[in-house]
Amino acid sequence: MRNRSGLLKMFGLCLLAGVLVAGILFPVVGLAGVVSNQASETVESTSAELADEPPPQLTTITDKDGKPIATLYDQYRVPTKPDQISDAMKWSLISIEDRRFYEHNGVDWKGTLRAAVSNSSGGDTQGASTLTQQYVKNYLINVIYRNDELGQQRAQEQTVGRKLKEARIAIQLETRMSKEEILAGYLNVVEFSRQIYGVGAAARAYFNTTPDKLDVKQSALLAGMVNNPAVNDPWSNPEAATHRRNVVLDSMVDNRKLAKEDAERIKKEPLGVVPGGPNKPAANCVGAGPEHGFFCQYVEDYLTTHGMDADELYSGGYTVRTTLDREANRIAKRSAEEQVSKTQDNVANTLSLVKPGKDRHEVVALAANRDYGIDKEAGQTIYALPSSTANVTGAGSSYKIFTAAAALQQGAVGIFDSVPSPGSYTSTRYTNGGAPYTVGNAGTYPGSMTLQQALATSPNTTFVHLVDRIGMKPILNMAYKLGLRSTMTSNAANGGPVDPDNESNAWSMEQRKFYGPRENSRGMPSFTLGVSPTNPLEMANVAATIMSGGTWCPPTPIAEVTDRNGKPVQIKEKPCEQAVNEDLANTLAVGMSKDDVGGGTSAEAASSVGWSRPMIGKTGTTQSNASAAFVGATPQLAGASMVFKPDNPAGGIVDAGPGNVYSVGEGGGNIFGGKAPARTWFNAMSKILEGEPPRPLPQPSPRYE
Repeated sequence: MRNRSGLLKMFGLCLLAGVLVAGILFPVVGLAGVVSNQASETVESTSAELADEPPPQLTTITDKDGKPIATLYDQYRVPTKPDQISDAMKWSLISIEDRRFYEHNGVDWKGTLRAAVSNSSGGDTQGASTLTQQYVKNYLINVIYRNDELGQQRAQEQTVGRKLKEARIAIQLETRMSKEEILAGYLNVVEFSRQIYGVGAAARAYFNTTPDKLDVKQSALLAGMVNNPAVNDPWSNPEAATHRRNVVLDSMVDNRKLAKEDAERIKKEPLGVVPGGPNKPAANCVGAGPEHGFFCQYVEDYLTTHGMDADELYSGGYTVRTTLDREANRIAKRSAEEQVSKTQDNVANTLSLVKPGKDRHEVVALAANRDYGIDKEAGQTIYALPSSTANVTGAGSSYKIFTAAAALQQGAVGIFDSVPSPGSYTSTRYTNGGAPYTVGNAGTYPGSMTLQQALATSPNTTFVHLVDRIGMKPILNMAYKLGLRSTMTSNAANGGPVDPDNESNAWSMEQRKFYGPRENSRGMPSFTLGVSPTNPLEMANVAATIMSGGTWCPPTPIAEVTDRNGKPVQIKEKPCEQAVNEDLANTLAVGMSKDDVGGGTSAEAASSVGWSRPMIGKTGTTQSNASAAFVGATPQLAGASMVFKPDNPAGGIVDAGPGNVYSVGEGGGNIFGGKAPARTWFNAMSKILEGEPPRPLPQPSPRYE
């Protein structure tokens, strides 16, 4: 019975061979011809996929000078040409997987028929796959269907139909590619273990060498892994890896590619892999390290929200040259750490820097006191602290920038006009859940002052009074236009202030209760006090917009993107736009130019570093001193520093001086925007701009004076 089954299997495979030859060498008539033609179309389609879909490659992220900072990948692969692979590697693989590789035309009929007889009791056609056929299968699994589990399953089915398709494609490949190209192709797509694919990456990861220098011992280990990478992993299962390596050595002896005495000698030697695990780069932004990880994360987030999906980014083999200034980033991080310890529980200090301009706003640095990474016990985090609203609380009175700008735009007041600053003020237009909305000042102020003085000294009552005069709609609009684009969108999604020009935003009953009646405007007066979660990078970009004559540009981290062939790739970035007219922006800049001098809220921090450059600035502090911010700019560089509680917003923050800033679980603190945030900003900016000549601020326009 067993022999009869084997004969039937042999007969079936002879028919299979006939169909293959018939479908390739001459047309077949009748039903067989229809089947053959349909199969040919499928094979042609798959062959085209193999030609058009290149293997995944890692993407390299660099600084502005092209020096790498990180790699992104799902499959760690180093492309390798045929002449870059050692003969030892080639013959190790051929000896164990396909000894007649140079003799067949893609399908080894002798081996296939012998496997059919030996496997007759199993009822399948497994075994005897040539390297060309394995190349096809591995390409389908690791390239074409790498994100398609069902497709991968179909590519490994032990059926005559799947074998037929695989064999036909293999024969076609043999007519299009040389043996050396097929061998190298296989060695470039095959999986080893631990996200390592291809012999180029394996040589580096396992032995810290290049594929052209792989010796027999190393090659035998790698060749032995391909049939079951997980089981033969040399670090997790060295005994299995050693056994499999020795089987390969024996096959090389049988194939007359290695002397028996050499094989026996090598069998006694250790595996020789690098200790502790593979030598390969991290697969994501953790590889950028504690200092550059936040910038890398922003690059990834930026690209995936501007036309490139994550899979494309992690497999496309791109080179992304960024706008990162390593030295500026180093100084920014050091300044943030000097104010708040990196291991301080539940206190983050960020500094985001943007270069103003009318054609681009390039992000120069994204730093935090915390290190970027996955070791929570060491204070590390992978939250995008300097460039996201996630885990970030309010920016406080720095939002008064938007109220002042809207009041100027509406013609309600000039920058040098007198505005009231009473000790207490109750809104005449808005309520707080039906009760009167009343605010007081954190300090003593004269009964009135100019709007410029109000921006420098920050009385709450002045700006709530301005909210009553012009309404919330122009203020929310101004915040969006000047740069809080994702901040406003994120807050709207979470029930906060919405984009006033988007009428599709629903005004729920909960929002009515929280923000007051809708009337003809949206929001509430406390928006001007900066209670909403705020993206620190966007606050820096607000300052850049003002310093750019009112021109808003997206805060871009991208200098250039090229594909795996070195060709430029266009990123779908939003164009720059004139957010407000230049006269208004210039006048607002003059209005913000007194924060660092006289009685300005950041004067002490500025004086501590001997600051003398023309600049604009605004501090901010939220209720109970739970967070604080400083936003400022010179004509050359804009930035925002924010100190907040990322893990639990309850309670305040105490500022007892540089390096002694800590969280209070309950009750209020004593931090203000003029303390740690301003010190962080001035300490960093004074060093980054050292040696650059000061530039003057623009002149105000009589229209807004």
